Order: sequence, then C-alpha cells, then structure tokens
Amino acid sequence: MSGVTWMPAGQSSTFPLVFPELMRIEVRGRRSNLMSRLEDVLWFILVAVLAASSFTCVTEAARLERYEFQQVHMATLFKLVLYVPDPTLASQAAMAAFDRVERLDEILSDYRLDNELARVNLNASQAPQVVSPDLLVATIRALELSRKTNGSFDITVKPLVRLWRQAREDGKLPAENEIQEAMERVGYGGVLVNERTGSIRFRKAGMELDFGGIGKGFAADEVLKVLAGFGLRRVLVDAGGDILVGQAPPGRDGWIVSVDSTGDSVVELSLVNQAVATSGDKYQFVEIDGERYSHIVDPRTGVGLRHSGTVTVLAQDATTADALSTALSVLFPEEGLQIIEAMDGVEARIVRRLSGIEKTYVSTDFPP
Repeated sequence: MSGVTWMPAGQSSTFPLVFPELMRIEVRGRRSNLMSRLEDVLWFILVAVLAASSFTCVTEAARLERYEFQQVHMATLFKLVLYVPDPTLASQAAMAAFDRVERLDEILSDYRLDNELARVNLNASQAPQVVSPDLLVATIRALELSRKTNGSFDITVKPLVRLWRQAREDGKLPAENEIQEAMERVGYGGVLVNERTGSIRFRKAGMELDFGGIGKGFAADEVLKVLAGFGLRRVLVDAGGDILVGQAPPGRDGWIVSVDSTGDSVVELSLVNQAVATSGDKYQFVEIDGERYSHIVDPRTGVGLRHSGTVTVLAQDATTADALSTALSVLFPEEGLQIIEAMDGVEARIVRRLSGIEKTYVSTDFPP
C-alpha cells in the first residue's frame, strides 16, 4: 500500500447567503388584492426559511471542533478525524468505531487459527458452513468484485499468498510444481454462497478465502456507518492508507489527500463522500536471484508481480477502491481501464515503469 496523507482543502471559510431572484410574471386581467398579498406573504416566508437555514448551517459549522483518534487493528494503523461539537460525543463515536474494526478483524484475519474464517477455510469443502452476517456480506462483496475484475482480484488467492509469503521469508522462489498445486485450489467460481441459509461452501478441497485485498476497505465502510449512527458526517477514516471521507470539513470544499506515486511524485486529490486506495510495490517487495517480485500475486499465473508501478483508485466506497487497486495492479493498464470505464462512480490512475521508462494511464474523469 502506497503512502497517503490528508488535510482539509483550503477555501474561503465564509458562508454566503444566496437567495433566488424574486420575479413576478405579469398576467393580463385584474388580480384581487387578497391574492397579491398572499403571494407577497409566501415569498417572504420562503426568503425567511432560506435565511434561517443558511444561518443554522453557519452556526453549526462554527461550533464543530476537530478531534483525532488512532488505534492499531488489522496489523495496521487506523486513524479517525472527526468534526464534532462535543468531545464526549467524539470519544464515544471513536471507541464504537474501533470496537467495530476489532470485531471485523477477529472474523476476517487470516493470521488467526481459531476464528470464524479459519473454521470456514477448514471445513467448507466438506459441508456448508453457516457464518455470521459480517462474514457473509464481506464474502458476497468480494465475489462480486472478483467477477467484475474477471478474477484479477480473487477472494480465493490464499494458497498462492501463503506460498509467496514463505518465498519472501526464505529468499527463494517457489518450485513450479508448488505454484501449480496451489493454483488448482484458486478460483472464485468455486465459492458457493447461500444467502437464504447464510452459509458458504467450497467446490474443491483445500480452497481458502483471503480478505487481505479487501478487508481494510470493508472495515472503513463499516466505520463510516458507525459514525453516521452518531450523527457525524464530517469525518475521515484512514485504514492503513485506504482513505474514506464524508462531508467536507467546516468552511472547506473537501479533504486534500496526497497519494504517493512512483519515485518522489505525489498526486493531490480533493475528496468529498469518496474513497481512495492505492496499491504498488514501492514498499512491499522481495528480490530473488536479481529479480524484483511484488507482494501482490497474480491469481492467473500464480507468480508475484514483476512490473513496477502504482495504482490509485477513486470510488464511492472503500471496499470497491481497495479491491480494484489490487486488480488493476495485476492487469495490463488498458485492460484495467476498460473495467473502470464500465463501472459507475469509479476512476483510476495507473503508473507503470518498464525498463526505466514511466508511463501514466488515467480513466476519463480522473481528477487532473
């Protein structure tokens, strides 16, 4: 995950009151004094309501204070920025949000040997496993994004991920027969979800679910729901570099999010009610026999990516942005942009470096 920083976008902090121009249409014929007066009263009420509404927005925004909280979950740092009128409310909302992340971590982590995910991975090829609503929804979302990306993001990539984790530790490439054996257990089409019974089943023995490419984004979306339950809308959630923001901070047009690209370059984005996620090999890779391999594994070949680059995805939710940033890292840039252009509310920027030459690809409406 490439580095991401953020700050409110700076604009005027004033709130101009704008009223519609009052226009009167001349109608032939005589008009009663009563109708004329009634019309004047209605216009007066409309202007008064608009003025009161604008004044209320100004006073509410003026009362908001900025509060920041952070905790470690999912092996990364979760940060919250909240604009709230009350420090007690801010603390209560933040603690509830972190409790939600902790619960999801207990369910989705693949490092735990005794959690719900471990039980499903162990037994789902033998019989359908009834799961919690959280695991069911996360699996359904992951399968949906696996289908949309034609398997370049694959929720069942776990056997290959485990193989390449060991390769990074040993500094030695997996044997070809090991890669082939692992690939036989990979394929999102082998996961069967029964929403009526709330159960998951695998078609093949040895299949496993892996939420590493989607878990943080899914958690960020759930945190936003928790904060909304406390009435908080002007918020930012940073899930280890996956950023999700709500409404803009008071007096600002949006949140400025600075996204690392390749080399020393940075992309700055102004976001409102959006998510951004980045993927790349800038920080996580291994060199074996003079070759550089990314921590991202291509589910179609079973090999860690060898091209260098960075992908930035904008979406309406963090789950989508998280999964697509992984998928586009795997695909050729032209293939990735075809997927992006076919989806609503999603944009992407892809930077690839080949033989020392860097090239940038962007979707139609990615911010300049």
